[in-house]
Amino acid sequence: EVQLVESGGGLVQTGGSLRLSCVVSGFTGDDYAIGWFRQAPGKEREAISCIAISDSSTYSPDSMKGRFTISSDKPKNTVYLEMNSLKPEDTAVYLCAAAKETVWCHPYLTFETYGQGTQVTVSS
Repeated sequence: EVQLVESGGGLVQTGGSLRLSCVVSGFTGDDYAIGWFRQAPGKEREAISCIAISDSSTYSPDSMKGRFTISSDKPKNTVYLEMNSLKPEDTAVYLCAAAKETVWCHPYLTFETYGQGTQVTVSS
């Protein structure tokens, strides 16, 4: 069973930084991808970034490029999301998700399993 556990969220001031972690378990190979998403109250879920574990290639929508960086540590089965220059509008629950049987990220990738999420609050 695939499981994902996020951590690293919290309260930060405008302009600050946070690094979120997503610990992944349940995969036997590396033919999967991990994506980071966020969901604010009353808003639709937004895709932030994706990383293919096999070769660490990444994909991010244009709107998310610049302040968010995704990376992975294979031996630790952990994917990170580095967030810089945070703004109040970045306040949301941040979730990681897994897409199985894939070696690349693209906008139409289906993610089957989501973690519980970690709250990020940016104060003005």
